[in-house]
Amino acid sequence: MKVTVLDDYQRAIGDTEAIRRLRQKAEVQVFTEKLATQPALIEALHGSQAIIPIRERTKFPAALLQALPDLEFISQTGNHAYHIDIEGATRAGIIVALAPGGNSTTELAFGLMLAVMRRIPQSDQAMRRGEWPMVLGYVLKGKTLGILGLGKIGTEVAAIARAFGMNVIAWGPTLTAERAAKSHATYMALDDVMRQADVVSVHLALSDQSRNLVNEARLRLMKKSAYLVNTARGAIVDEMALVRVLQERAIAGAALDVFVEEPLPANHPLLALDNVVLAPHLGWPTDSGFEGFAENAVNNILDYMEGKWTRVINPEAIPNRRKRV
Repeated sequence: MKVTVLDDYQRAIGDTEAIRRLRQKAEVQVFTEKLATQPALIEALHGSQAIIPIRERTKFPAALLQALPDLEFISQTGNHAYHIDIEGATRAGIIVALAPGGNSTTELAFGLMLAVMRRIPQSDQAMRRGEWPMVLGYVLKGKTLGILGLGKIGTEVAAIARAFGMNVIAWGPTLTAERAAKSHATYMALDDVMRQADVVSVHLALSDQSRNLVNEARLRLMKKSAYLVNTARGAIVDEMALVRVLQERAIAGAALDVFVEEPLPANHPLLALDNVVLAPHLGWPTDSGFEGFAENAVNNILDYMEGKWTRVINPEAIPNRRKRV
């Protein structure tokens, strides 16, 4: 079997123990630069029965999938495959399996909280200009953290918040008071969380229900002294409404790792604000995260070679699949 790893820009996958293990069973090629055009992708993937894409760096529309006659299996790193036309893959008999990595968003959420509340990036920039800024910082201890989405990541955030000495309140679309209590959090209605929290941290999955959930009306429920942190998905927050609220100083600030459009456009109004800390989607690309991606992606492929279907999200493709190695 020939396996291709795509978009390993940071050279974080190709030399992992998991890939070395895969090389004992298959021919493996690794691309560390983006293949920007469909013809380049088709040429590069010629003869590959399986591919390991790095997150959503490459999109797979149905037309591209149809143009890859050798492809049988996509071992997709991450917890979703929004960028793959799943119906097109199923029609083409291409099996798609997910390969989750380790969770590194939890730590980043607190890094962003500290950065925006203590004005760390702004102070660094001022010192590089020869200034010695007089900064009034705000601590986490004694503050109320409002968590939107008390799933795996939200639960970890709640645990660390308690170590900081924070009071934790939470809301989620399926959260109950009993489940919240297991994380030593108090369940509240969404609008009440927005009103009472000193820091609101978003940890929801993106769906039709969560898109623009944090709209202008809810942003304006927040305290003037409160901060918004989003490490989930940009589209959960109404981005232009957030810009207006920040421009008016209706809230104290925001720290964002995710955006509606990524990379963030050069003329985006968020870039002009001094009460926001911005990060280029740093939540997932970490050493431990990539090791987890590689391990699960390789296990998916090795299982496939043995006739097992691990973490497959379109089993309907199996009857349509091309020859199995």
